[in-house]
Amino acid sequence: MKKTMMVEGMSCGHCEMAVKNSLKEVEGVQEVQVDLATGKVEVQGDNLLDKLLMEAVDEAGYSVKEIG
Repeated sequence: MKKTMMVEGMSCGHCEMAVKNSLKEVEGVQEVQVDLATGKVEVQGDNLLDKLLMEAVDEAGYSVKEIG
């Protein structure tokens, strides 16, 4: 299963690592790819719940504009 999110507020490598590390803590997440230029974050894993992914990004200090 793959989810794609548009995340606001990321601008540097630290931002990228904060989002990646937070998402990797979510149950079922296997891989996270971040594109700083577009703000696109792709998450791959099993039984991914939108609510948990959004909460993880929020805890890292960023906001999800959309998820699909």
